Amino acid sequence: MFRSLKYRNFKLFFYGQSISLIGTWMQKTAVSWLVYRLTDSAMLLGLVAFVSLIPSLILSPYAGSLIDRNNKYKILLITQVISMMQAGALAAIIYFQFYNIPIIIGLSLLQGIINAFDVTCRQSLMVEMVEDKADLPNAIALNSTMANLARIVGPAIAGVILSTFGEDFCFVGNFVSYIPVLICLLMMKLDLKVIPHAQKSIWAELEDGFKYISGDKDLSSMIVMIGISSLFVIPFNTLMPIFAKDLFHGNAGTFSWFESAAGLGSVVAAMYLANLKSAKPLLKITIIASAVFGLSLVFMSYSSILPIALIFMALSGVGMMAQTSAINTYIQTHAIPEMRGRAISYYVMAYQGMIPIGSLLIGWAAHAFGPRLAVCIAGLIGLLATGLFFMYQTKRARRPISGLLFKS
Repeated sequence: MFRSLKYRNFKLFFYGQSISLIGTWMQKTAVSWLVYRLTDSAMLLGLVAFVSLIPSLILSPYAGSLIDRNNKYKILLITQVISMMQAGALAAIIYFQFYNIPIIIGLSLLQGIINAFDVTCRQSLMVEMVEDKADLPNAIALNSTMANLARIVGPAIAGVILSTFGEDFCFVGNFVSYIPVLICLLMMKLDLKVIPHAQKSIWAELEDGFKYISGDKDLSSMIVMIGISSLFVIPFNTLMPIFAKDLFHGNAGTFSWFESAAGLGSVVAAMYLANLKSAKPLLKITIIASAVFGLSLVFMSYSSILPIALIFMALSGVGMMAQTSAINTYIQTHAIPEMRGRAISYYVMAYQGMIPIGSLLIGWAAHAFGPRLAVCIAGLIGLLATGLFFMYQTKRARRPISGLLFKS
């Protein structure tokens, strides 16, 4: 399971990001709780999620072309330094109790712009950290495991800090967490291939990337599937402060339980994916995981007992993690090297770029119909999308449905 850690560069990346992502999740949890505590507005919760991710929808294809043309390592260093500065600014205004929602939204937007480049760069650089490309699926799965362990630990720590010390300690903690990741990046020794300066304009390369993705039906169908899930299903998480505070009459600790439950389920799925010996079952995993994701949301939406709701929340983490990671791994292992950055950028655009629009939609749905029905509808849409994706893949493969599910 941990075979990718034998590569020095990936090991340094893994350890540095582990600490940084814990700080990121502490800050995410604190921002959601702070905004809802100050405003009691589901719409503002959706707005904060929207501005933090909408840049990925607009900038990711441009970021992919830029990254394919330049030194990925230097771009990653720059994005991490700017992210640290953004975290410091947010920590300062919260520490001095300058609770200004527009400024918090503005800094969230800045982080979203940074992430449009940072996430695409990190994903495309991973192939350079693993010398034996047969270990790339394992490295991607380990990276997902690390990210989701942070999703457990970060909110859990944030819950304790929020209820004991206050929001400002969460924001300062995220600022400090960038120090180890920068140290690890500076210790890396990457022998990146020199990329000849492209004769085409970056806009022409954007067009080439779109033609490549749209012309490959396997890649494009995967990207459409993650796009639908990100627009209608994954944003359910935006409403978890409402579930914790209003429906289950809890506090910040209760909210952190929901986040940690989803993170625990995600780790289980990531560990399974890390143990895969090949990329052959990825299509089957995508279909099954998407169905588990949708069903778990339907059942969680009307769970009236907190432990049962947390169990279904954990199952939603299993489905969501397996779905997104399987699609990510499929794209990285099937895209041709010269198009990998652009292929990943379209994945990031469909994944992170659709979530902010979905956050606004589910915030509106919760306001209009109530949070329980909004989450239930999200789950039902996920099941419908899974069925359509299933039928499309079966038709393309020209084989029986049972063969699609039970053959690797």
